[in-house]
Amino acid sequence: MLPAMTNTPSVPQFCRRALATASLLSICFSTVGTAQTRPSAAGTTKRAVPAPRPYEVTEASVTDLQQALTAGRVTSVQLVNSYLARIAAYDQAGPSLNAMLRTNPRARAEAAALDAERKAGTVRGPMHGIPIVLKDNYDTKDLITTAGSLALASHQPKTDAFVVAKLRAAGAIILGKTNLHELASGITSISSIGGQTLNPYDITRCPGGSSGGTGAAVAASFAPIGWGTDTCGSIRIPAAFASLFGLRPTQGLYSRDGIVPLSFTQDTPGPLARTVTDLAIGLDVTAGGDPNDPQTLVVSGKTLPKFSDSLRTGALRGARIGLFRPYFRGVDGDIADTVRAAAQSMRALGAEVVEVNMADFDDLIADTRAILMDMRFDFIDYLKRTNEAPVRSLSEIIAKGLFDKQLEARHKSADTVQSRDSEGHKRVVARQANLRARMIAFMDSAKLDAIAYPSIGQRPVLVGQVQPASNCALSAQSGLPSISMPAGFTPDGLPTALELMGRPFSDVRLVSFAFAYEQNGRRRRAPVSTPPLVNGKAPAPVTFMVRAGPATGGATSQFTFNALTSELRYTVRVTGTQGAAMQSVVQAVVLRRVDEAAVSTSGVAQRRVINRMLGPQMTASSGTLRLVGTELAAYHAGLLSMAVFGNAGADPVAEVSIRAPK
Repeated sequence: MLPAMTNTPSVPQFCRRALATASLLSICFSTVGTAQTRPSAAGTTKRAVPAPRPYEVTEASVTDLQQALTAGRVTSVQLVNSYLARIAAYDQAGPSLNAMLRTNPRARAEAAALDAERKAGTVRGPMHGIPIVLKDNYDTKDLITTAGSLALASHQPKTDAFVVAKLRAAGAIILGKTNLHELASGITSISSIGGQTLNPYDITRCPGGSSGGTGAAVAASFAPIGWGTDTCGSIRIPAAFASLFGLRPTQGLYSRDGIVPLSFTQDTPGPLARTVTDLAIGLDVTAGGDPNDPQTLVVSGKTLPKFSDSLRTGALRGARIGLFRPYFRGVDGDIADTVRAAAQSMRALGAEVVEVNMADFDDLIADTRAILMDMRFDFIDYLKRTNEAPVRSLSEIIAKGLFDKQLEARHKSADTVQSRDSEGHKRVVARQANLRARMIAFMDSAKLDAIAYPSIGQRPVLVGQVQPASNCALSAQSGLPSISMPAGFTPDGLPTALELMGRPFSDVRLVSFAFAYEQNGRRRRAPVSTPPLVNGKAPAPVTFMVRAGPATGGATSQFTFNALTSELRYTVRVTGTQGAAMQSVVQAVVLRRVDEAAVSTSGVAQRRVINRMLGPQMTASSGTLRLVGTELAAYHAGLLSMAVFGNAGADPVAEVSIRAPK
């Protein structure tokens, strides 16, 4: 008689999409080479030397990689190969995140040149030889820049954006350009040239935006760090939805020159990273005055404090943080709870955390949004400065229908604005100045070092739905700096984020607060849809058998789990007696999840039915379900089970755990 449960792996089979990318993967590793068996001079055969394995870059930080480069454990060429392999495996195959618009065909050559510099004794700094990704609204002299628009599909700038030039000078390797919400005008990251980017934490959902491609790419370890832009949440929302750190800096610290604009009144560039240290490195190498962006005159000629020098574990000691009640209104309950708990954790680091309110906040922030008033004219100005652009205005894009259908109403609304110097625009700018002054006065009167709130109060929406944009406006429309930090996860496994906002040019202090917060407990975890590669390829789906119950009156199921798509396929059969007798013995076979939060009167954790596999008068059934959130976490923890119910009471005849063999 067979035991109650067996877990027997079958022969691994690669999913079809992974096979389709095999040739691309082989290209990614072409510089590594393959060892050959050759006769020696004496006529004997030497044993083949295995090709070196790809360097493991999953969740590796900029500092990790720089240490490995310094120690000679890896080269920049190998890093490029490793990241390109992950892009091949997970961006257009497997979960098909669709975060990247294009990769840089010269990345390996650039990496080789930087390796040669290092070998000759020159290291430019902490970004030397580090691959990065850029949102595709940054001008690059060697890569097309589309801002996600089909109308700019052939737009090749002649010069780099100021920030890009600084990154290249620091030794960064532009690995590729990421998808974004078209023209940066939205927060779900869909574009007419790039399509829809998916969230690596739940590929049925959006990644936020407009820098959603960068957020998804960094979360999935397509690069250790990436750059986005923020007009109203476009760095902070993708950071929140990808469990990353992202700073919207004080306007004027970073040049906007060479970035396709949405609103010069509110636009600012900035990095997204998995660690605060990496964020600080990225901020340090890109800050500075630029004569082509008058807003940066506030820092021109000044010695700027280094973010990297401010990283102290005791930075929160004595700080006073105000939980801002207006930005907790309308927030999903579990998000509010998670964010509050994250904020309260700063007390253990010596901070004072208090509740604060502003009774007239709704009136204060009303009519402070400049985006639609700026978009038409700022876009025209950009197109005039670059003679290479194939279109000359937003009106031309609309007339030719060169936009995703989701952008139609927004584009047309922006195109109706007749003057950039209208009384309405002047009123908005004046109200923004008043908002900034009032918020500074509010923090002064309450003796606050920062105010805290959820970066966004809702979950990432399912693909195709409209994403609410709560809480993005205060920092964007006041011009005050804010940093989004991972706060933990919802019960269904989606990232949440705590945001801190400070006074003008308190950016360094905010980053130091974030560093201290990060050291107190890592709230980020990697997405399960993009695990480490196995010999340069995505892990294959695993198949195993599970049996529950006796030889008569039980059930056997073959399961196949695909970690890349979180799909669990099953074929279940009733075992034992034939025909009507068998059907009467087994009434149902179900999948159940242990609910550790719900405990029965006997003190045992309860189980929740998540899927009926087989019902009354059925002898076999097949199906596929996508495990997300709590169910996915339960699968990996061994807390899913297959239960067989018969005709002998309410309890299952047999129940066994479901988990793929290691």
